[in-house]
Amino acid sequence: MLAVESLVKHFGPRIAAQNVSFTLTTGEVLGFLGPNGAGKSTTMRMIAGRLEPDSGRVLIGDHDVAADRRAAQKMIGYLPEGAPAYPSMTPQSFVKFCLRARGFSGAALKSATDSALERARLGDAAQQRIATLSKGYKRRAALAAAIAHDPPLLILDEPTDGLDPNQKDQVRGLIRDMASDKAIIVSTHILEEVPAVCTRTIVIHRGCILADESPDELAARTRTGRLDDAFRHLTISDDQQEGAAA
Repeated sequence: MLAVESLVKHFGPRIAAQNVSFTLTTGEVLGFLGPNGAGKSTTMRMIAGRLEPDSGRVLIGDHDVAADRRAAQKMIGYLPEGAPAYPSMTPQSFVKFCLRARGFSGAALKSATDSALERARLGDAAQQRIATLSKGYKRRAALAAAIAHDPPLLILDEPTDGLDPNQKDQVRGLIRDMASDKAIIVSTHILEEVPAVCTRTIVIHRGCILADESPDELAARTRTGRLDDAFRHLTISDDQQEGAAA
């Protein structure tokens, strides 16, 4: 479903992505992990076609994101960092707006809108202006828009940020429900989320992939068998190696 091939991206002297490569198949939920500034969001933006790489390419199905952007983006549901949405709209009108932009109309538009709002558990908040909603409900509105067209590839940047524990469980359940017929990337700084929903993990730091394995394999790197210890060991070791080289 997804092939990421040698992506490179610089912002001035800073390297945001350095030869990032991986593939993802339908049925996989990939936890994309890394400290702040590691290159997670930059890589996800390049996959979604929102940011041009300096070199490398992204294939979604048979479509090159740079050369055949519109066809590739039809296959993507993207929840960006911060969950942006138009504050004057309601979640319902925002989801409809996004679906119309993708060519939906008539009965198909109504059915897809109703299904997305129900799956995102928006309830009565679907009729309120987004500007008046809590951070958690704003994120649910953006999530509903991302999944409404039933894409085969989902890119979710911090999907549970700002949600209370019950809401987090609901979103994790939704991700698990969708996983059987989709390829899903979940970027998160909440490590407990990884074993709860992910079948695979990639750790990225300073724009480079440090690990690509299952959550259990990653946790087994340390004596404690804890995912947070393995993550800390990888990223701190990488910093120490860079310091020693300098």
